[in-house]
Amino acid sequence: MSTASTPRATAGNLCLGSAPDSWGVWFAEDEHQVPYTRFLDELVQAGYRWLELGPYGYLPVDPRRLADELTARGLQVSGGTVFGALHRPEQWDEMLAGARRVAELTAAAGAHHLVFIPPLYRDEKTGSFTESPELTAAQWDLVGGAADRLGKILLEEFDVRLVVHPHADSHIQTQPEIERFLNASDSRYANLCLDTGHVAYGRGDNLDLIRRYAERIGYVHIKQMDAEILAQVEAEDLPFSEAVRRGVCVEPPAGVPNPADIVAALSELDAELFVIVEQDLYPCAPEVPLPIAVRTREYLNGAGLSGTRRPNR
Repeated sequence: MSTASTPRATAGNLCLGSAPDSWGVWFAEDEHQVPYTRFLDELVQAGYRWLELGPYGYLPVDPRRLADELTARGLQVSGGTVFGALHRPEQWDEMLAGARRVAELTAAAGAHHLVFIPPLYRDEKTGSFTESPELTAAQWDLVGGAADRLGKILLEEFDVRLVVHPHADSHIQTQPEIERFLNASDSRYANLCLDTGHVAYGRGDNLDLIRRYAERIGYVHIKQMDAEILAQVEAEDLPFSEAVRRGVCVEPPAGVPNPADIVAALSELDAELFVIVEQDLYPCAPEVPLPIAVRTREYLNGAGLSGTRRPNR
């Protein structure tokens, strides 16, 4: 097993970054979150050069102001993030407008990936169910086509590539659901943001997905889940928000999947990929994220993952 004390050869096709999520940021505005300036300053202190934009509105949405903040710190953007429902045709116009808004800012920042997260069927703060945890056959029939349509628009208008992100408490969570989405969508327009922690949360096999769907992985979020808390999630039917409060997301090398194994598998792919650290910490004390971010970056550097080279698109 590779560890930080036994470095691997550098995975030259992978580029390491982080995200506001690793600083406990889930929302554009929230009293429990650090100001964006502190996040950016500490990101640099932790040794990162690349970042994902996070929830729209947390970082400045004026392109010039955002560019000034990033340039002053020597930071670059790997991609943007947006939530949206692919199974609700009545919300298409609203979803498209939101995706265009984020894609425009993403492109202005020089990035070419939009991470698309399905809506959660449980409220992020209360854990109450907001809709059924399972899509109907008719709703599933809509998902792939909607992703392709959205991805085509974003590619043609902004040169931004859509990567769909499996998420706990969403309809694209388990491995069968991930595979169903991939089999229903067109690789020209919609691919996968492999989130290793959420795949593990849904009891999926990350290495199997990397092996069998290598050509569909366009972007990566790397995180690990505590196996004991995952057992609590199943036994107590916990919402993801409560699992996070209990500490389900852990720093490497703890948790599943083994991050060194993920880096090794990704390094063998014929693709250049951003690998973005996400450790869900909301809510957390302001002093918590920075030392975790430093240790995580040091561990992943030791596993062969660095942030010195920008992937080709």
